Amino acid sequence: MRYIPRVSAAEDDWSTRHSVLTTARRTAALVNVLADDRPDPGGVAAVLLAYGETGPVELDPGEVAGMREAADLLREVFEAATADEAATVLNRLLREHTGPLRLTSHGGTGPWHAHIDRDDDAPWAEWLLASSCMALAVLVWDRQRPPGRTCASGSCRNVFVAQGSGPERRYCSRRCATRERVAAHRGRHSAEGSGGSAQDPV
Repeated sequence: MRYIPRVSAAEDDWSTRHSVLTTARRTAALVNVLADDRPDPGGVAAVLLAYGETGPVELDPGEVAGMREAADLLREVFEAATADEAATVLNRLLREHTGPLRLTSHGGTGPWHAHIDRDDDAPWAEWLLASSCMALAVLVWDRQRPPGRTCASGSCRNVFVAQGSGPERRYCSRRCATRERVAAHRGRHSAEGSGGSAQDPV
């Protein structure tokens, strides 16, 4: 079952664990871990558990392969440069890969909430694509900008959710940002040492 049930009378902060932003961040994490040619099922399961899925999570190679195909489709949303481009991709994915909007409580085991996969027990790949499309579509709707982007580091393929009121992020992590700053600094010093000039990176 592709659902994280309540685990205590205190509701285990259900709304936070299932928020649009948390779901979008989970999408980015899964797109990244599924980017390998042969993703490790244990690594994929670890991401699901980190974002609130109840264990144990056991994925067979076929399920992971299906999730990888879904992740490849979702990567297109993160690669969109504008809200228009992101919306075009999402509209295509919603039209071709999801069912109609419905409400479910998973047989009374949780609060009513929206799904657009075709069944409460849909395969992992369908669940990933449907839940991700819904969250990313809401972010486009709410913010009128792409919901995420790909890391600006040439040596990194990671995607991330772009959000917040501060300066727009260009890198998926501080590690990538630091690596690029160090490379740019060395490049400037090398150019100065050889009598040339170098401009700051964009």
